[in-house]
Amino acid sequence: MRKTLLLLMVLAFVAGTYAQQRAVLSKTLRDKAVELKKPVKGLESAVYTQTPGANYKSILAEEDIGSTWYDIQTNQSMQTRVYLHDDGTIGAVWTMGPEGNPSGPDRGTGYNYFDGDSWGPFPTAAIENAAQAGWPSYTTFGENGEAYTCHDYFEGTILGTRVERGTGDWNLVIQPGPLGAEDISFPRVVTTGPDNNIIHILSTTWVAYNGQDHALFYARTTDAGTSWEIENQVFDELGTDYTLDLGGDTYDWAEPNAGTLAFLVGDGWMDLAIMKSMDDGDTWDKSVIWECPYPLNAGTPTDTFYSPDGSHDIAIDNSGLIHVAFSLTRSLEDGGGPSYFPGIDGVVYWNENRPAFSNDINALNPYGHPDSELEEDYSLIGWSQDIDNNGTLDILDEWGYYNTGLSSQPQIIVDDQNQIFVVYSSVTEGYDNGSASYRHIWARSSVNGGEWWGTFHDLTNDLINLFDECAFPSAADKSDDNIYFTYQADNTPGTNENGISPEENFTRFVTIPKTDIISGISESRTPVTSGNVSQNYPNPFSGSTSVYVMLDEPADLSLEVTNLMGQVVYQLPAQRFNSGKAELTIQANDLEDGVYFYTVRSGDHAVTKKMIVE
Repeated sequence: MRKTLLLLMVLAFVAGTYAQQRAVLSKTLRDKAVELKKPVKGLESAVYTQTPGANYKSILAEEDIGSTWYDIQTNQSMQTRVYLHDDGTIGAVWTMGPEGNPSGPDRGTGYNYFDGDSWGPFPTAAIENAAQAGWPSYTTFGENGEAYTCHDYFEGTILGTRVERGTGDWNLVIQPGPLGAEDISFPRVVTTGPDNNIIHILSTTWVAYNGQDHALFYARTTDAGTSWEIENQVFDELGTDYTLDLGGDTYDWAEPNAGTLAFLVGDGWMDLAIMKSMDDGDTWDKSVIWECPYPLNAGTPTDTFYSPDGSHDIAIDNSGLIHVAFSLTRSLEDGGGPSYFPGIDGVVYWNENRPAFSNDINALNPYGHPDSELEEDYSLIGWSQDIDNNGTLDILDEWGYYNTGLSSQPQIIVDDQNQIFVVYSSVTEGYDNGSASYRHIWARSSVNGGEWWGTFHDLTNDLINLFDECAFPSAADKSDDNIYFTYQADNTPGTNENGISPEENFTRFVTIPKTDIISGISESRTPVTSGNVSQNYPNPFSGSTSVYVMLDEPADLSLEVTNLMGQVVYQLPAQRFNSGKAELTIQANDLEDGVYFYTVRSGDHAVTKKMIVE
């Protein structure tokens, strides 16, 4: 879908801070249901159309650190695959499949290491030897070591450790499931203890167990897997009274902090819940974030209901408070199997100081339903952006499906100052290959513990990304002056599982200075923001209309109106206003009917919105 020169001129004009007005996908695409693709044993398996506008300059530094021909990095939630160690070194892992037979016996864990100065060369083989492994998770271990876990296709989870990061042989051990369910899979790992020597692993079964189609296991070792203090433990709180199917990749560890060990679990067909331990996994307490209306439907037809899509992340701040980000879809059981709606769009933020969401079918409705319990820019913090600011979300009818919504795979980082950063993958207007729209990686931040949120940032809009499907972000839980994450760059939206021919995809490592993302929040504190500059009223209008700016302190404000060609057709010179409500009046007597843009400026900051003269 090629954009016109006129549209490019409009994009070039809309500069400065990114307007956060929300546009939504057409109801037809929002109502499109797709079969939920659960993992099945044995079945694992461009011309750009728009130049980015000037206000979408890339702010990141990124580097390819590896590649894969196997392109399914997760089924829903992303594992922690990159870790910032205390000495500034960084390790990263991903599922790596070779050309020719990406899901064959040589598939396994790709690994690279940053020694403080540079990354190593692309790995040419997986860590494991002919294990048909995948889905790795990575963390720190011991005083100077590292650990990871992944699943062996046949025998169970693999735990790999070594005492010196970046060098030496890995010590690999298999932790099998119980008799009849040995090949447990989709593991996640964290470590606790004074020297990070207590290893905790979550995994799920491929087969029915514990009265469930798939069951969740917990294991713990203090000697790198030589023995297991806890092995294949199921949680009563996550048993058949809770859900009949707890599938792979619907759970996430938080980086342990403030004496708290915790994980998040849930999707559209089970409560979204936190399991928390204050004694290194001996005992657990459950708390519910969202209550599923149909957790035990077992194939019984349901109403459609708004729900988490199973893609989420969790973090613990220095006071022990838990913070969560999760993305949305709509779920349905029509008697023929569960479905989800990939056109539903929203990323939600929640913390333990907030009430849980109810089981009302519209509690998580992101479209302003009267029964919705979401509040934009407070709990609803992410969505696909209206890049050209025309009031509609213009994407193609197809995009890559990942068992998730339009904006998904969120990662949340909470730093020592309780600044929060959320990174997510979102189908992005204006970027497509003629057949399907691309996803980009977006970020948003809060400097006050999630009370309000700053500017949206498109992190993958540089020239290198024009042909990229940017998906599967995995962020380091720890940060310094920067945040760090990896993502997969793919030429084609979607995965091999959706019929896409295998091609080489790249694991990219990204460094983003916090100040570059927080700058949007600083702008939110300036006199002009998308939140305190009103839409003109009335609109559409003839004669005159007013724009209001709510000022916390005195400021100089000016206004100009431009047409679709970017020509200035009306101006109000800068004027000093006191704190409170400032009114700017636009006289349109000399303007022809049509669409215009008005820009309110204060110093170097500006907000642009659309108006209609009739």
